[in-house]
Amino acid sequence: MAKLPTSQEKLIEQFGPHLKYEPPGGWQGRGDAEKLVKTHCCFCGQQCGIQLKVKGNSVIGFEPWEEFPFNRGKLCPKGVRRYMQDGHPDRILAPLKRVEGVGFAETTWDEAFSKTVDAIGEAQTKYGKDSVAVLSGVSLTNEKSYLVGKFARVAVQTAELDYNGRLCMVSAGAGNKKAFGLDRASNSWADILDAKVIMCLGTNVAECSPITTDYIWRARDKGAKLIMVDPRVTPLARTCDLHLPVRPGADSALLLAMLRILIEEDMLDHEFIRDHTSGFEETKAAALAMSVEEASRISGVRVEDIEQAARMWGKAESSFLLHARGIEHHTKGVDNVVSCINLVLATGRIGKRGCGYGTITGQGNGQGGREHGHKCDQLPGNRDITNPDHRKYIAEVWGISESELPQKGHPAPEIMELIHAGQIKVLISICFNPLVSLPDSNFTREALEKLDHYTAIDFFLNETAQYADYVLAGSLHEEEDGTSTSAEGRVIRIQKAVDPPGEARTDTSILLELAKRLGRGQFFRYQSSEDIFNELRVASKGGTADYYGITYERIEKEYGVFWPCPEIGHPGTPRLWEDRKFATPDGKAHFNAVTYRPSAEEPDDEYPIILTTGRVISQYLSGTQTRRIGALVDLCPEPYVEIHPTLAEQYGIKDGMDMKVESRRGSLVLKAKVVTTIRPDTIFIPYHWAGAQSANLLTNRAYDPVSKIPEFKKAVVKISKASPV
Repeated sequence: MAKLPTSQEKLIEQFGPHLKYEPPGGWQGRGDAEKLVKTHCCFCGQQCGIQLKVKGNSVIGFEPWEEFPFNRGKLCPKGVRRYMQDGHPDRILAPLKRVEGVGFAETTWDEAFSKTVDAIGEAQTKYGKDSVAVLSGVSLTNEKSYLVGKFARVAVQTAELDYNGRLCMVSAGAGNKKAFGLDRASNSWADILDAKVIMCLGTNVAECSPITTDYIWRARDKGAKLIMVDPRVTPLARTCDLHLPVRPGADSALLLAMLRILIEEDMLDHEFIRDHTSGFEETKAAALAMSVEEASRISGVRVEDIEQAARMWGKAESSFLLHARGIEHHTKGVDNVVSCINLVLATGRIGKRGCGYGTITGQGNGQGGREHGHKCDQLPGNRDITNPDHRKYIAEVWGISESELPQKGHPAPEIMELIHAGQIKVLISICFNPLVSLPDSNFTREALEKLDHYTAIDFFLNETAQYADYVLAGSLHEEEDGTSTSAEGRVIRIQKAVDPPGEARTDTSILLELAKRLGRGQFFRYQSSEDIFNELRVASKGGTADYYGITYERIEKEYGVFWPCPEIGHPGTPRLWEDRKFATPDGKAHFNAVTYRPSAEEPDDEYPIILTTGRVISQYLSGTQTRRIGALVDLCPEPYVEIHPTLAEQYGIKDGMDMKVESRRGSLVLKAKVVTTIRPDTIFIPYHWAGAQSANLLTNRAYDPVSKIPEFKKAVVKISKASPV
């Protein structure tokens, strides 16, 4: 593994002599803060408010920001420790180049830029424009997400652009568009407080979205009932009113059965269905085609529990449904999403107080990032890149002809397949670690080794960047101004607190310089992040994700503004659909008929056990940041295999024992964690680790046909006691 050269002298000069003796943020020698900067957490989609304590050019701690309405000063373990990455000794302080036999060595910015631009030009001259791909991440602000999309399409002039939100929210987005014509949680989280029944599907709320737990607890204090749907008894499920331990991959069967019971027992809002929806008869027929008994057999949930859940939901005065990756990371993720929405529409509980539907965004800017430009099929404002009118409008905003705007490219997993096949020769990435986060890690590794050239923009040398020819030292969350959009649809301000250390540069300045050297600088004449945001506002105007009425000043004054916000005087839209006018062509919400279909892999004699993957509270995504924060590593030092005692006994596996897990794609050895809180036919492995500990050595490169999301939540495996070393 290549090692990053570090310079203790540079770190001491940048962050102070206390680094010789204390880790960043250490109590001794830290001193008092010179200023507090109101901003937001750099991790999950809740985007909690936080105040960073700054001294000199270093973030030395934090204070709660109690005035920010979403979290009111509360933070999870990651948020509390997010400042500790600032000044980390692994920080890339200058551009790096690969030196054969050595690893990486520092180089000049001029060389790094020149070699990257030359590689792009050579590949495109020889193989065509689309021989170069750009992969981006939604840890980036809205401004940088927008800039990456424009950079790829206008400066690099390639169609092959996508982002790591492809591994997160795209099934939710596709399902929302099918049903509502718009991709956003239908309510602010404030409506959870007035719900009488809350149903959470495929979401480990307490660990993945801890502040959302507070909303659910407060609703329960007011008498709300809680239904949890998950193959594991997650922490929040331990206190719920009803837990449905669904077999991974069988969510749509369970939801069809619930809808059938609503229909048969007439727990429907007939007036809402008649006046404000379409497609109900086809959806009704699909639900009645499967018996509750058959759904029980497929899902592994008892008939009486399915009936109880349906009646709790159907008879409630108000309700709120939340789901996340557990139902979305499937080859039928979109089917699962619209099946959830069908339950909401059937009972007419949307667009009013205490009634709603939300998708819990995983990544920091997973919401805004998929709205404004670095998604292969999308243009700013959530516009469709294949729509001639949408293309024409964005081309005019960007000052190019519509014919110059590339067509739809491929999703991120398929881009990796095109690299593997030799059709894409050059890769530019920013804040994306596909070697850890894509399924079938061995395949991804083989693809990276085939590239003619790879330039990565990042602040740490992640596992994928170790395959780069050049690594451009980019910026942390707190080193640039910008905006982000939370899971609620609230657009918030990211405030710059410090400058990038050493010779590192802001991500924005790196992209602008590359655009200039590609001969397209005339399209990128921005002086600030606010300039980019103001162009984004214009680009989004008239789209379904309309930010035109949102300004930096308004965001700061109002603690965020909910989109759509089409005019300066518009108040924003915390709750959608109050007027019952949906964003579909016919103005109605659409039911979508779903027929149950199996997953890409089902258990068999050779691979009889289901593997599902997920998160732990102390780690975030591929771990590039959190695995470098000692206090978070201490909470969960390494991955493990959760296994039920019945299954463990069958294979002679005991708690703490090394066990081997094998799929058709790879194998790994981890310690067993024998628990009663998981289905006996299923094992669970958290996915934040790399190399021989990566859960994605086992997962399957099978995709949802609509969203192209990989099936992370279901693979089939065999297990055994690990052989003695």
